Amino acid sequence: MLAWIMENMATIVVSAILIFAVAVSIASMVRNKRKGKSSCGCGCAGCAMSGVCHPKKSAP
Repeated sequence: MLAWIMENMATIVVSAILIFAVAVSIASMVRNKRKGKSSCGCGCAGCAMSGVCHPKKSAP
């Protein structure tokens, strides 16, 4: 088993780095979504479709 790990160490390291990068990216997207930030990076203030993406909530 140890021999297999040593033979494939480069693949394992690259895969671990890619998995980490994807996890950080997804966590960042979730964090921004919870804060109400736009995914396009420019914000909703100047967007023509902001009413469609984030309709105003009516008061109960």
